[in-house]
Amino acid sequence: MGRKYIDCRDYPGGVKCSVALSADTVDELLEAVMQHSTTVHGEKDTAEFRQMIRNEIKEGSPPA
Repeated sequence: MGRKYIDCRDYPGGVKCSVALSADTVDELLEAVMQHSTTVHGEKDTAEFRQMIRNEIKEGSPPA
């Protein structure tokens, strides 16, 4: 089982963010991303947003 990650630098928006999150499981990563997205970026925690995040999760570790 490899690491999963998502990197805010891949998604430019209103908040300049250089955070990258990684975890061993998709579910663990999804919860961390949702917490970050709602508190820092002001996103709403919806089923549609969660699915969009799931679709963007990558295998491996974020680049330095």
